[in-house]
Amino acid sequence: MTARKTFLTLVSALITLVGVVLAPQASAASLVEVTSFGNNPGRMRMHVYVPDARPAQPAIVVAMHGCGGSGPGFYSGSEFASLANRHGFIVIYPSAQQQAGFGKCFDTWSAEAKRRGGGSDPVSIVSMVTYVQQRYSGDPNRVYATGSSSGGMMTQHMLALYPDVFKAGAAFMGVPFNCFANAADFPPPGSKCTNGSMNRTPQQWGDAVRQAYPGYTGQRPRMQLWHGTNDTLVPYSLLQESIEQWTNVFGLSQTPTSTDTPRPNWNRRRYADKVEAYSIQGAGHSLPSAGMAAVALQFFGISS
Repeated sequence: MTARKTFLTLVSALITLVGVVLAPQASAASLVEVTSFGNNPGRMRMHVYVPDARPAQPAIVVAMHGCGGSGPGFYSGSEFASLANRHGFIVIYPSAQQQAGFGKCFDTWSAEAKRRGGGSDPVSIVSMVTYVQQRYSGDPNRVYATGSSSGGMMTQHMLALYPDVFKAGAAFMGVPFNCFANAADFPPPGSKCTNGSMNRTPQQWGDAVRQAYPGYTGQRPRMQLWHGTNDTLVPYSLLQESIEQWTNVFGLSQTPTSTDTPRPNWNRRRYADKVEAYSIQGAGHSLPSAGMAAVALQFFGISS
């Protein structure tokens, strides 16, 4: 009996040991800086968050901060990394290096940045995407952009310049592509783009996008737009200008195909399945707030 008892004790210990070895481990993923990721005319910094659990070809989300912020700051202050753990996508956090009156901002104003392959920040961001595709087998058919304020501006910018790279975007408090005339036009309140009087026709806005990549006939990335009704830094009126731009790009009517209120104070307008716009009642220059990143991922198709 003693030998049998000893045997059973050893078996029990072995089973426990195997259970410990095979048990899911706590996530050890962390934000990592990549110092050499390819062509970098914007002299940008790159951080990447790669969750431990991910598919063989994970989706890629480029998440961009506002003026005066940084990639690590947006990592800490937004919900995208925690959602990456849940859904298994990789997040790229670029850090802008261009000084523009409000600290470091993404270049959406220079002539170089407005041309596909012209240089500056857009080329650097595409290099980051290419690096993640090569290093982590990122899925080229599931690349998305999102960002807040300056990052929301760059979201619309990247989708205009690189419709063959990005499949969709979610822009928080952004402006339409080619809203800024030049560097001097960028800082409020002197900016013609953000002084509250910007008003172009849908055709003019759509032409700006089409001219960014002349001859492109492929599929255009879908666009989700967010803006607070009490935003005075980037006026709420620019949401309508962005709607006009992207509906025109898709050849859609300015009349929504549906409207609803998915959450209190969230008023949503949908234009077919290509463009949707959220007016956040009473919100200032403070997006995204809790729950909005998850809605962006649903729009991308990363989560259901």
